Amino acid sequence: MNVRQLFCPDKWPVDTGLFLLRLGFGLSMVIFHGYGKLTGGPETWEKLGGMMQNFGIDFFPVFWGFMAMTAEFFGSIFLILGVFFRPAALLLAMAMFVAAIRHLSLPDGTDCAGLKGAAHALEFLAVYLTLYFTGPGKYNLSGLIKRN
Repeated sequence: MNVRQLFCPDKWPVDTGLFLLRLGFGLSMVIFHGYGKLTGGPETWEKLGGMMQNFGIDFFPVFWGFMAMTAEFFGSIFLILGVFFRPAALLLAMAMFVAAIRHLSLPDGTDCAGLKGAAHALEFLAVYLTLYFTGPGKYNLSGLIKRN
């Protein structure tokens, strides 16, 4: 690769961009969100699952919290690796939708309320939906396994 190619992104393969996007968003979600929920255990999952009340679902909050943790931690690892990619991206998008609704349903004046509070979840939602539709690109573990 010469200097001109290095500074001309149109020459870079789209697959490299998809891999970097998967890596950046996946690691961010694992480190800053999923890991804390994983290590928080059932008490954390119950609190997290309580957000489903915004949808009229008030049963099994530990289960719903566990599912959010599973999506954010394990789903992000799958996203990075490119395995079970579309189901992982869809579950992550759903978790971000629930998080955005939670922020939007908080009373005015509460920390993280409204659109400003929901912005982070909405940004991740947009990325996960985009990845769902684009697929993982060619740099993924599934592709390596199929080739061998």
